[in-house]
This record gives sequence, structure tokens and C-alpha cells, in this order.
Amino acid sequence: MTVLGFGAMDLGGPPPASEISDEEAARVLNAVLDSGINFIDTAVCYGTSERRIGQAISHRRREFILATKCGCVPGKPMGAPHIHTAANIRAGVEHSLRLMRTDYVDIAQFHHSLTRKEWQVEGALDELLKLKQEGKLRFIGVSGILPNLVEQIDSGLFDVFQIPYSALQREHETVIAKASTAGAGVIIRGGVARGAPTDWNKRYYMLTSDELSGRWDKARLDELLNGMSRIEFMVRFAIALPALDTTIIGTKNLDHLRENVAAALKGPLPADIVVEAKRRLDATGSRPVHSGQ
Repeated sequence: MTVLGFGAMDLGGPPPASEISDEEAARVLNAVLDSGINFIDTAVCYGTSERRIGQAISHRRREFILATKCGCVPGKPMGAPHIHTAANIRAGVEHSLRLMRTDYVDIAQFHHSLTRKEWQVEGALDELLKLKQEGKLRFIGVSGILPNLVEQIDSGLFDVFQIPYSALQREHETVIAKASTAGAGVIIRGGVARGAPTDWNKRYYMLTSDELSGRWDKARLDELLNGMSRIEFMVRFAIALPALDTTIIGTKNLDHLRENVAAALKGPLPADIVVEAKRRLDATGSRPVHSGQ
């Protein structure tokens, strides 16, 4: 898969999705594929996202790896309680297949960072395995966070982990390396902290705008830009993570998409810049949390 992936939440989840039409969403999705990106991530609860993917690019299905999430209840909005019964897991995957007009999804991920008891008690994982045997999905994953992520990796049951990480949120850095060493695929979400530092007015993974901007300012990262935009720095910092397979960045804006692609094409930040940035960030609270902590 390409090191830059596309997160399709903004094409379906409120409020961004209400700001664009189906036709505009189709232009974005086709531009994603035309740019060479071959990984798209969505979820049952991302509103119109899956339907728009089916409408716009199902005829190009062989060109991309498709990941969705389960545990969401079909028809319910983002933020609604997730249900991890066997019946709802099956209903969610089959709902995704219908909307996206495909016979299979490449990756089905639990949308919550479940404990072993939660994925076992009502047959959620067993149902995913049955769907895999039926050919309706290829790999199983978890959208995970600490502390449950350690148990998920140690179980050896999951092929893929989607984990939050960025320059400003390095808490999962060590456990990401653990997942990769265990042989799992690693999808990074949040690599540019909601699109760009200019969007820090929104909460993201429990950090407020003041905390995000505070980490950037305290680390004096502007001194390391050397002509880069902040967005380019964030993208290239994320893809410098050795364990990363892809980082998903979402947008409904074609210009932003082009900027993200251009940044990724420049490759990871130079190693000395990464080392210096991490040295500065450590003091701000953006540093790895080890699994025992």
C-alpha cells in the first residue's frame, strides 16, 4: 500500500460532508486514485462516506485497498454507541459491502479499542473470522489505543492496527514499533493532527487546541521548517516513522489533497531533523509512553 492513504470520514461524517455534494465527493475520490494513493479508510458510521465510495469509485475497485470499521450500528450517526455482538458485526460488514458495491473489503477493523473480554463475550471476533472464511473480508484489525493495544498485539489475533500518532502526539510510538515487530500492518491516523496546525480549534484524541498549539510552540518547531509549511513538516514527520505502513489523511478539498501528496512525495524528514524535533518534543509531553506505564 502507498505510504499516504486517504481517510474518507470528511466525505460522509458531519459537519464536513454537508458542505460538499455527491459530485464534489466523487471528484475528490477519483483524484485520490489518480494521484496514485491506493488505500482508502472509512467506517459504517461515517454518514454518506461508504455510499459515496460505492457510487464514485466502485468501478475502479481493483485500484485500491479498502478498509472499513465494524461495531458501529448501520444507520446510526457518529458518536452513537457501538455494539459488539456477532449479529451487529455481520450486519455492519454486509451493510458496507452493499453500500460500497463490492464483494469484499480488504480490512475490517473494530472501531473501538476492545479488551479480550469485549471481543469474545458476544462472538464479535468469531463472526469476523467467519466473514473472512466466507471471503467477505481479507484481514482483521483494531483501531486501538493504549492501554488495550498491548493486549491486542500480544493476542496474535489481528493482522492490522490503526493507531493515533503525529509529531504532537507521540504517546504510541513505542507500542507502534511493538505492533510492527509482531508482524502486523500499521495504519497511522491523526498524522497531521486534524489536517493542519491551523485546525487546532477542535478536540482530537483528548488533546485541546491549547495543548496541541502549546506543544508546537514550546518545541519551537517553526525553527526547523527550513522553508517547509507546517503541514509538510507534519506529513513528513509521520512518514519518517519506521514502523508505519500508511498514514491516512482526510480532506474534502482538492488543493489540500494535492498538498498532502506533494509533501509525501518529498519523502520522510531528514533523520537529523527528526532527532532534533523529538528531542524538543520530549519536553512538551509529546513523547512515547511505554507499555508498562
